[in-house]
Amino acid sequence: MKKFLIVAALLSAAPAYALGPDTGERPRHLINQLKEGTLKEKLLSCQGQEQTPSKFSIGHRGAPFAYPEHTEQSYRAAGAMGAGIIECDVTFTKNGDLVCRHSQKDLHTSTNIVVSDLGSKCTTPFEGGSNGGNAQAECRTSDLTTEEFLSLKGKKDGANKTATTAEEYLKEAEPNGTLLTHKQSIALIDSLGADFTPELKSPAVSMPFGGMSQEDYAQKMIDEYKAAGISPDRVWPQSFNFKDIEYWIKNEPEFAKQAVFLDARYRKGIDPQDPGTFYPDMAELKAKGLNYLAPPLWMLVTVQDDKIVPSAYAVEAKKAGLKLITWTLERSGPLEKNKGGWYYQSIADLVENDGATYELLHVLAQDVGVVGVFSDWPETVTYYANCFGLK
Repeated sequence: MKKFLIVAALLSAAPAYALGPDTGERPRHLINQLKEGTLKEKLLSCQGQEQTPSKFSIGHRGAPFAYPEHTEQSYRAAGAMGAGIIECDVTFTKNGDLVCRHSQKDLHTSTNIVVSDLGSKCTTPFEGGSNGGNAQAECRTSDLTTEEFLSLKGKKDGANKTATTAEEYLKEAEPNGTLLTHKQSIALIDSLGADFTPELKSPAVSMPFGGMSQEDYAQKMIDEYKAAGISPDRVWPQSFNFKDIEYWIKNEPEFAKQAVFLDARYRKGIDPQDPGTFYPDMAELKAKGLNYLAPPLWMLVTVQDDKIVPSAYAVEAKKAGLKLITWTLERSGPLEKNKGGWYYQSIADLVENDGATYELLHVLAQDVGVVGVFSDWPETVTYYANCFGLK
């Protein structure tokens, strides 16, 4: 396998990071875990091939398997691993500027804010637990000005809830990632030659915020691509809120052609194996103007005769003419420890080890027919995409 030149790509970013798993080692590990058969033979045959970027491979928050999510370093790593599309989750600061964070209220777990001079500005400043338990903090992007936000350092997401000090709360994660505004992410991702999939997040405070309504927020995100001269066909705007999708369909039809509805209706009782629970159903979503639907991995597959097969949800979506994207590969940790956890719940009985990553990906690509896969380590998906000729 030809190694991506990630080290060279990262040299221009400061501070530097060690890559974590060596480039090329992750796909090799997964392939070695596969059972003997045609899939393993095919993937082995592609070792040494030239790896090129693929839009089938989507960098989920960059490459957070080894880098602090939504940081310059994470995005550069994703681009170097061939992610053809890279995600910025879009939230806003106190003065209404858009920035890249997974949540409006995750600065306490994803940055160094609790040990910085800005910790006192948090909605809930850090408070250590008594006798090592129940440590608390809540720090929102809207607690800070944009300048203050950019002064923070990103870290691997997580917190030590038993901490008695702010330093312990960081959970031994080194905070040295460079945070970005949404505009900065556009410039960076464009320079990497990748496309964009910004996700409009739900604010932690009721709208309007600083005079900005939900519609203003949705429009401002699109406007920043327009201002940067980015063609709509390079942007896949996302939201879990279908009202955002409807807003773009009505007001930004060119960008809405690739708008992605992130489907979390499993929280409302949807059963991927029972079309009677699909509300609205797939045909209705398509009639509303939706083209791209993105559920989690497990909603698209089930087990039949000891094989992974498409779910009724996947079949109905395809029948309605909806294109499918899914999330999130490489986010479950070692699969043999927990049978794949939440993301593999519909096929848990077939999960034996990390080889299930490529077994699932193969079914998603060839049988379900997804057009893109979010991954915390894009190289895994890029390797598969190159091996099977998926652009």
